[in-house]
Amino acid sequence: MSSPELLDPILLAVTIARPNSVVLVDGPSGAGKSTLADSLRRAWPGEAVPTLVRLDDIYPGWDGLDSAIAHLRSHVLEPRRRGRSAAWQRFDWSTGRTADWTAVPTDRPLIVEGCGALFAGTEALSDVRVWLDADDALRKGRALARDGDLFREHWDQWQTEWVAYCAREQPKGRATILLRSR
Repeated sequence: MSSPELLDPILLAVTIARPNSVVLVDGPSGAGKSTLADSLRRAWPGEAVPTLVRLDDIYPGWDGLDSAIAHLRSHVLEPRRRGRSAAWQRFDWSTGRTADWTAVPTDRPLIVEGCGALFAGTEALSDVRVWLDADDALRKGRALARDGDLFREHWDQWQTEWVAYCAREQPKGRATILLRSR
């Protein structure tokens, strides 16, 4: 998943982008976004280690895609673009409640990964936008292997939200880099 064919175009783009650039990684469940973001963070050029925000930590439950998008926009991306303090609030899946806040430094790069990262307006709030896709059967197998039976019972619900998000936001068309994992 962290093969050069996936990382190289992103690394090239961030070396051209402004300092402390914002990279958004979107795509369907199981496409490999988390693995790609981890690899990108490790391979980041220069001394500054990017902050990594995972939308999985923000979604307020299985029907929280739209809420997470609004949260990301208003608490992380918009304030950060203005040079103001930014932070995100973790959702505690075990209690079903919001939990602690995590600051997002403005003095180092930022990677945001997760379903919903490429919503309308991200072009003005980010520097590099990645769409990562994979074969449907491969994706579902990966997602269910990763999250087990808990995700299995919510797969259809999440997929319905995902399809609505894609129809409304056209995230793939907002990407500056299109990738496909195998």
